[in-house]
Amino acid sequence: MSKSLAAHGRQTTIGGNGAATDHETPPIPTPPITAARPAAHPPTLETRRQPLSNQDTLDTTWDAPHPAQPVDGTVIVPASKSLTNRYLLLAALADGPSRISNALASRDSDLMIAALRALGTGIESVDSPDGTVQLRVTPMDLDAQMGQVDIDCGLAGTVMRFVPPLAALARGSFTFDGDPHARLRPMAPVLTALSDLGVQVTGHGEPGLLPATVNGTGSLAGGRIEIDASGSSQFISALMLVAARTTHGVEIVAAEGRIASPDHIEMTVQTLRELGVVITRPTERSWKIEPGRISAFERTMEPDLSNAGPFLAAAMVTGGTVRIPHWPSTTTQVGDQWRTILTRMGARITHHQDGTLQLTGPEEISGIDYADSSELAPTLAAICALASGVSRLTGIAHLRGHETDRLAALATEINNLGGKVTELEDGLLIEPAPLHGGSFATYADHRMATAGAIIGLAVPGVKVVDIATTAKTMPDFPTLWTTLAASGKASR
Repeated sequence: MSKSLAAHGRQTTIGGNGAATDHETPPIPTPPITAARPAAHPPTLETRRQPLSNQDTLDTTWDAPHPAQPVDGTVIVPASKSLTNRYLLLAALADGPSRISNALASRDSDLMIAALRALGTGIESVDSPDGTVQLRVTPMDLDAQMGQVDIDCGLAGTVMRFVPPLAALARGSFTFDGDPHARLRPMAPVLTALSDLGVQVTGHGEPGLLPATVNGTGSLAGGRIEIDASGSSQFISALMLVAARTTHGVEIVAAEGRIASPDHIEMTVQTLRELGVVITRPTERSWKIEPGRISAFERTMEPDLSNAGPFLAAAMVTGGTVRIPHWPSTTTQVGDQWRTILTRMGARITHHQDGTLQLTGPEEISGIDYADSSELAPTLAAICALASGVSRLTGIAHLRGHETDRLAALATEINNLGGKVTELEDGLLIEPAPLHGGSFATYADHRMATAGAIIGLAVPGVKVVDIATTAKTMPDFPTLWTTLAASGKASR
């Protein structure tokens, strides 16, 4: 697919609140988190495709911007959801008060904060002078009697899977439920592991799904458990995060079969080790977490590199240039794979000394054969649908159990726009095809919404259903996207 020449001259900086500023040399401000975020997902209005679980999606459409020129902007990406929610949970178990700076402000982080507060954790949110959010966390009192508590998980996998093991350490009866599609997301490995460790777990619906009640007694002995992680790495991370606060520690063994998203398990391991937790690897498929303290901490959250993906994709599909400040030189985030993936697809990428990652898109996007793209897959699939060559994305069968069946959803929606996507056993085959405008359903999945927006940059007339679902991790996405789409300057 031919691209316009990248723009030259003045550039646009786009902050976390969507505000744009033109300048000759982009400044490197600290990311502001100023979104007016919803406290809950919008109510259900209509079911569009029940087989793909679109039942909790607002049937409203958003005209995806289709710029006449290549984009040229600097985007301040909000903080990492994966890191923010891990550090929040660990702060609840730490040996003293902790501070989390540049914390993510989004629906998923709000749900985690609410869940931890329901378990007795003190969390104070303070607006910093630089526009970011600082969270001051006082650990939960494991001896406090909490009684009967209802916890809303929304559609946040980190809440529905990470918090039940934490509840097992508290004293009370904790019932977990969430959005309609939350009742379809796999939970069995976490609930079974807790039962194997002696926790009383009661299901109230289909086996291995929400809603479910965890009865905590204030302590957990620990021991050896086997977990099937083929559906999600979160099943292992969930037990790993609380293991140090058990009486005897925990040895986690991955059951036979593929381990989904192992990079996210490594993120959990490194985060725990930073806070003084001792973790060893008896085998390549096991982790032994020793009992002990979790040190109180002060940490500044990195930008969410997975959420940076759509903005880098904007440069790819328009032949423009996008800069992401504060890109870490080393990180455990899976989103750092964008540097490898997009270079292979033709991008020119520079990581400047000030931490800014700059990407300029190619004249023509190359197809790619790539395994284990994990949560990056929806964004990558959108780029591949605009490539000149064939792409194969494999090792992502577990995406069928994410916010929606992402493989079926991507194939359906891209094909509805004229694409040629075939669903494989563990991924997608994407072949070049001329695309046209039309409706792009999202199934209450934030990454489906951003995928539709990416295609809309290159294809006129794309209408994304329920763009508001991006509030799950990036409340300001529509404003940020519209501002970036308007940033292009004519070539000189």
